[in-house]
Amino acid sequence: MPRLPRLAGAATAVLALGLAAAAPAVGDEPLVTGARIVAHFDQAAGQTPENIALEPDGSADLTFAFARQVARVAPDGTTRIRATLPDVPHPATPLVHSALVTGIARAHDGTLYVGFATGTRRTGIWRLTPGEEPEQIAELPPNGYPNGLALDENRGVLYATDSVRGTVWLVPQQGGPAMAWATGTALAPLPAPAPGFGVNGVKIHDDAVWVSNSDRGTLLRIPVRADGSAGPVETRARGLDGIDDFDFTGPGTTVLAALDSANALAVVRPDGSSSVVLSARDGLSNPTSVAVRGRTVYVPGAAYFRQRDPNLLVAAVALRLEGRAGSRLP
Repeated sequence: MPRLPRLAGAATAVLALGLAAAAPAVGDEPLVTGARIVAHFDQAAGQTPENIALEPDGSADLTFAFARQVARVAPDGTTRIRATLPDVPHPATPLVHSALVTGIARAHDGTLYVGFATGTRRTGIWRLTPGEEPEQIAELPPNGYPNGLALDENRGVLYATDSVRGTVWLVPQQGGPAMAWATGTALAPLPAPAPGFGVNGVKIHDDAVWVSNSDRGTLLRIPVRADGSAGPVETRARGLDGIDDFDFTGPGTTVLAALDSANALAVVRPDGSSSVVLSARDGLSNPTSVAVRGRTVYVPGAAYFRQRDPNLLVAAVALRLEGRAGSRLP
């Protein structure tokens, strides 16, 4: 997110930001149509949806950041609270000074993992096993800001971004000490006097860890070497003002990205060009994350800047083959 903290809408004034001009499309172009809001949430109760994981039946597991909750939204919009993380006296999370639940990842057996930012020793990765109380499985630095979260079950590890320390942490799936997997300027927030959020969203795709940097408006790819270590950081796209989370539209490298402060969903093409495919006119409310499954894209919006109508929006995704107008593929 640009230099204001991404959650600053909860406490401070909003900075409106524009979106960089888009370059012409190259190759298969995603079409995003039929947007509709399936659920509205209570902002006064802290129900600001920050991140999303999908269930096999099409339900969405959402983190409600300031409520410290994980909710499940059924396909018909029915919402129920699955877990609440502990109340933390005197939270001191950098930038926001509140305790909040951030990223979420789902294992094949239904276990959920979430990031918890508190400014205390409770900062870290927590496991939500069905029928059990939330359990902290890894500590992360209290002066950091764990944000995005991705699970690689093949390697048995979680990747957690730290938006303040400019770090991607590696956490054993079963729990244990975290290791700084990737660091560097490309992952860090912009320097003082007004630092904000650096590395933010994270996805595992095609033998690499992909991340966004909100302050720098970039989409980055970090190869995973054969020994599991991080390769050199590659910049795949720039000019993505307010980028938060993102997801891939298929096996290629076309991405749909949530541009939080710009209140837009953008397509980012393999050549790095981008253009807006959904906006406030479609119902977006400062989108914070993206999940694509088949022909459907899910876009939670936390209304951090608009300060009204946090919601979950869904839309249809198809491909238009350039040079064959009107043709679509799933």
